[in-house]
Amino acid sequence: MARTGGFQDDDFWTEFHDFLFSEQRHAQAEELLATSPLLSFPTGARVLDLCCGTGVFTVPLARRGHDVTGVDLSPAMLDRARKRTADSGVQVTYVRADARDYEPSGAFDVVLNMFTSFGYFDDPADNARMLRTMYTSLAPGGTLVLDLAGKELLARKVTPPKVVQRGDDLLVQTDTVLDYWARLRSDWVLVRGERVTRATLVWFVYSAVELRHMVEEAGFGRVEVFGGFDARPYDQDAERLVLRAVREE
Repeated sequence: MARTGGFQDDDFWTEFHDFLFSEQRHAQAEELLATSPLLSFPTGARVLDLCCGTGVFTVPLARRGHDVTGVDLSPAMLDRARKRTADSGVQVTYVRADARDYEPSGAFDVVLNMFTSFGYFDDPADNARMLRTMYTSLAPGGTLVLDLAGKELLARKVTPPKVVQRGDDLLVQTDTVLDYWARLRSDWVLVRGERVTRATLVWFVYSAVELRHMVEEAGFGRVEVFGGFDARPYDQDAERLVLRAVREE
């Protein structure tokens, strides 16, 4: 039996890659960029895909004519993103960096943080610091789009273990609420033939009100919250928590 150390461990991203970054997820990103009013940017916009992973959004953004930079801490994920970029024949700048530290001042028109890639640092101050780097990275008038599973949505879905099968591989995911809904722990067991790999992720979860307050504290204005990429309201029918905000100064 093998065990990985969670989101900062490259082995985790390698072992669980097929479940985290399926071709279905890549296709979903293409569709969202083609249809979402929240992801419609002027051609040539300078876009930072922060925590870009395998380039799920990075590559199609480049195909749509944007000047894209993908930032991630995982060498394994960046290697996959570079290969996907080369296969697509587009140009993307990739940078290995900690999301708390990467903040080229005013370099971007758009910062994206997608698929619940926020809240994973143990110290709440580090998560707030990550928002501040997003703010600093934007040019005045630039837009942040932050997408995650809101606390209100997770409350509907923290149920008995989830089982996902992909080919002959089987993933069992068990979620546990921690600290009165401040955090969530997700225990993953991957069965691949006779090999069993376990991983545990713990991250902070946010309601729309909590996240909006944090984003405003980081300096952003014109903060809007939506219940999906179609810009639906964040209400009982919400599918995601998608926050859009502007660096006004």
